[in-house]
Amino acid sequence: MAHTLLFHDDRFLAHDPGATHPESPARLRAIIQGLERSPLRGTRLVTPEAASREQLERVHHPSYVEEILALDGEHRILDQDTTLSPGSVQAALLSAGAAIDAVTAVSSGQAKNAFSLSRPPGHHAEPDRAMGFCIFNNVAVAAAHALATLGHRRVLIIDWDVHHGNGTQAAFYDRDDVLFFSTHRLPFYPGTGALREVGEGKGKGFNVNVPLPARLGDGDYAAIFYELLVPIADAYRPDLVLVSAGFDSHADDPLGGMGVTPAGFAHLCALAGLIADRHAGGKLALFLEGGYDLEGLSRSVHACVEVLTGASPPLLGPPEPQGLEAIEEAKQIHGRYWAL
Repeated sequence: MAHTLLFHDDRFLAHDPGATHPESPARLRAIIQGLERSPLRGTRLVTPEAASREQLERVHHPSYVEEILALDGEHRILDQDTTLSPGSVQAALLSAGAAIDAVTAVSSGQAKNAFSLSRPPGHHAEPDRAMGFCIFNNVAVAAAHALATLGHRRVLIIDWDVHHGNGTQAAFYDRDDVLFFSTHRLPFYPGTGALREVGEGKGKGFNVNVPLPARLGDGDYAAIFYELLVPIADAYRPDLVLVSAGFDSHADDPLGGMGVTPAGFAHLCALAGLIADRHAGGKLALFLEGGYDLEGLSRSVHACVEVLTGASPPLLGPPEPQGLEAIEEAKQIHGRYWAL
């Protein structure tokens, strides 16, 4: 058994939103080249299968799925940030399929953990529309598949992308079988993710947003995870842990305005693994979201994969006063639902 499966296919490169678009094929090339330059023992590259219509429709409205499938092979602008090229629909089907294959692999014991190195990303895609570079919501489709077919009952989704995962929130806002935990800059695109967006109905309290000011770094993110995520996860006891792994909070990212380094991402990945080991038999899968500085993206993904294969993350410094303030504000809201 491979310790860590890496799901990838060159067909992801056929999604080409344009020469000046930040979500370019060069992102995946940089990641794969970084892993080839410094190979990690215990990893294995796997080619995924495309998602089926039935699998997509567990999250997305049938009319939306039909609309996207009808655009296969075409150029089309879906919104101000999201563009289809002739290879985009097939890449999107494969990206959602890679997410499904990743959770299937860790659930079946085929691998201890997995990382879907795919594009287009997914966490902005809502049930009925594309948005923010995203066509299908990969992590949400994977979570829905795990609940519907793999016997899981409580799925934790951690989203550390610098942007709020509005699509993932929308998919599970009234459910308690998925706990969504998101750190993100606010005010910032897409404008959602306020502290008081805690879920509704059965899902009230199971949507945990931690909005952050700009320029927070490694120590701040680690403290947020220790002070908020770990105790909430200990109470929730997920049987599967999924991560929307966006790397646009890297210090050099042109879009993010944060200060996280590869060491910081490695630490966050290790904490996700700690939660998975403690509650889910180690079942952990990561899904690539944002990250637009090629060197920072490549090094950060490599640092996470290194942790997935068993390396210990480096020690980090303490949080800044702004980070501590964000934690205390979050505790005031989420402490109503969890012992923090």
